[in-house]
Amino acid sequence: MPLMKIDMIKGRAPEDIQAILDISYKVMLEAFDAPVGDRYQIVNQHEPYEMQILDTGLGFERTKDVLLFSLITRPRTTEQKKQFYHNLVTALNDELGIRKEDIMINLVVNADEDWSFAFGKAQFLTGEL
Repeated sequence: MPLMKIDMIKGRAPEDIQAILDISYKVMLEAFDAPVGDRYQIVNQHEPYEMQILDTGLGFERTKDVLLFSLITRPRTTEQKKQFYHNLVTALNDELGIRKEDIMINLVVNADEDWSFAFGKAQFLTGEL
């Protein structure tokens, strides 16, 4: 964990989507010191009219390449969050040419008792994880 949901407008090539998944996973592992194999990613693709991701008054325009990363995660330090934000945007820009202003990130914090990975058990609480 975390659970990473990535919303985007339809039309990206499958290999580009896979690259976005791979890059974001690698950055998450490093920033949050998560174990390898802790990979839960979901891509949601939308029609252009289904995504209205404005600039909140910051003075820039987004394009059809906008990505919204929503992560549900255990508590993280402010430094870990800042590292994740910076490293994710930088890697996606450097490796795929995605504009930095087209990447929005949101973290939602929850606790160990909020997770069940299978079998109707809370594995963080039972000691299985």
